[in-house]
Amino acid sequence: MTSEQAQERIEFLRKELHRLNYHYYVLNKPLLSDFEYDKLLKELETLEKQYPQFFDENSPTVRVGSDINNEFEQRPHQYPMLSLTNTYSYEELRDFDVRVSKILGTNAYQYVCELKYDGTSISLIYENRRLTYAVTRGDGEKGDIVTANVKTIPTVPLVVEHPQAPENFEVRGEIMLNRIQFEKLNRERIENGEEPFANPRNAAAGTLKLLKSSEVAKRKLDCFVYYLLTDPVIENSHFKSIQLLREWGFHVQPYIALCSNIDEVYAFIQHWEKAREQLPFDIDGVVVKIDDIRQQQQLGFTAKSPRWAIAYKFKAEQAITRLISVSFQVGRTGTVTPVANLDPVVLAGTTVKRASLHNADQIALLDLHYDDYVVIEKGGEIIPKIVDVDIDKRSSNSKRVEFITHCPECGTQLQRNDGEARYFCPNEKGCPPQLKGKIEHFISRKAMNIESLGEGKVELLFDKGLVRSVADLYELTYEQLFGLEKVIEDPLQGKVKKISFKEKTVENILKGIESSKQVPFERVLFALGIRYVGETVARRLTSHFKSIDALQKATFEDLISVPEIGEVIAQSIIEWFSDPDNIKLVDRLKSYGIQLQVKQEHIAKQSDILAGKNIVVTGSYATPDRRKEIEELVILHGGKLTDNVSSKTSFIIAGENPGPSKIQKANQLNIPVISESEFLELIKN
Repeated sequence: MTSEQAQERIEFLRKELHRLNYHYYVLNKPLLSDFEYDKLLKELETLEKQYPQFFDENSPTVRVGSDINNEFEQRPHQYPMLSLTNTYSYEELRDFDVRVSKILGTNAYQYVCELKYDGTSISLIYENRRLTYAVTRGDGEKGDIVTANVKTIPTVPLVVEHPQAPENFEVRGEIMLNRIQFEKLNRERIENGEEPFANPRNAAAGTLKLLKSSEVAKRKLDCFVYYLLTDPVIENSHFKSIQLLREWGFHVQPYIALCSNIDEVYAFIQHWEKAREQLPFDIDGVVVKIDDIRQQQQLGFTAKSPRWAIAYKFKAEQAITRLISVSFQVGRTGTVTPVANLDPVVLAGTTVKRASLHNADQIALLDLHYDDYVVIEKGGEIIPKIVDVDIDKRSSNSKRVEFITHCPECGTQLQRNDGEARYFCPNEKGCPPQLKGKIEHFISRKAMNIESLGEGKVELLFDKGLVRSVADLYELTYEQLFGLEKVIEDPLQGKVKKISFKEKTVENILKGIESSKQVPFERVLFALGIRYVGETVARRLTSHFKSIDALQKATFEDLISVPEIGEVIAQSIIEWFSDPDNIKLVDRLKSYGIQLQVKQEHIAKQSDILAGKNIVVTGSYATPDRRKEIEELVILHGGKLTDNVSSKTSFIIAGENPGPSKIQKANQLNIPVISESEFLELIKN
């Protein structure tokens, strides 16, 4: 295949895959089987690797995400992203209608009603019909650039090829997570020993701020769009502009109505207040907008919100039921959380038996007694919360709920640090939930990545006495695992499920454990769970000390001499290695072949040419992995990576579209800004 033929084939595959994505994700009408689609995608990936000169940042292959450590630059909004005025009553809705009529001086206007999606706002900026920036709401005037993460969302067009679309335009929308994906994500977080997200909105917002777009891609976010901005205006009807967006390939939900008066608006609201539970995603109200764009401009804005729109918000659903008892649960970090056990009651379409009490202060604030009749509320949370107590129904014989003094799992007296709301169990070496938590952290995706041990399997191994330490994982045998069974409760839905270790399951577990022996030293160090040693700190330490033995021998002064390692982290590391049990753990892991030193081929590449230099890497690069390679070269040649430009910055390596604030500050401080090729020449010389 010649270079010209390759370019022609690449362009054809990109266009075809964009079309297939639109039919699959937006229209829900797949044109090919998954196998046939994956075959085309694989062909494109292969060609792009063979012919990197034809790289396109908007290629469908970019959607899989990358492991680039993104920085979130800020970008001003061309059109401010203001918040909406909220109302909860029909009377205020009518007042809004009266104000609109008075300012416009006429009753000749229409409303557009849309569902108020419970997600996180996003601005999509297209230049030459290509997605150039995705920016969060931020403070309304400026927001964080999260383009790489948003590009992993299949329903966001990377290129708009419709002939009627203008060259440059902006689209506003909502990043969403449907309920099924939300529950799946939270199960994974619970299994990994992480705190579950409170609701889909928080999960979507938190996902957008992840530093690795490959992780974002795994969470299967969606994007519903609801507003088009162009200069000049190409369509004076907001309702019609939404239809244009659908034609251009954007994901526009069908739940939208054009209403002639405020009574029709209220009928739309009443319908969806009852029907919202039938939707696969969360909404918290209805947004009402003037349809005519010229009338929107006439109505204008206040300092905080547009005068031409209002959000009618649904009240959180509540129910009253009786408090039976309070359970106290111990998390992987030792935190003790109270949970109310209730008489079953139907709320928001589900039967509720439990409610969150958060902490001891919340119990005291409610003055909670056993057998109280409590008001519970559900507004998208995993489990409802108690918001009030009906004192009038309280029995004179009821006893006040007191927070426990000892751990319900191991009996150790609980502690509470000054200034903290939480009580915790200090018995980290003997408390079962904390021991299981260490193992769950060790096997998690960002650590040793033993995915085959998810879904409650660690709990089964622990309960059977097969695993008490992470080192025990490497002594498991097929004979020990085959045939194990356990029925466990789903922590999100209160349902039970059965875990069975059949032949294939056991093979996958043992294969995953064996594969983890190749995980690089920096992730092993993170997996050990040393307090304050996160991913970034682990990377700094392994780059400096090269082996677990050198790190173990390091003095306090040695540690704080490492860039970005402060006194608190240094002290925590020294305390961890002063524990004989931890030394035994390291020795066992060594004997199993775990990577506890930087590989020799990486050490061989090391030089001191950048020693003592603070370097900032910014902008986008030729391929998704190229930026990571540049950052690794900085570290391998003795440099220190920093996120912010300061007087201590030695120079900036700038790719395409570098952060404007960083370049501006570099110019002010006379800090050199060099290109990728200039940096490579520097390393070479």
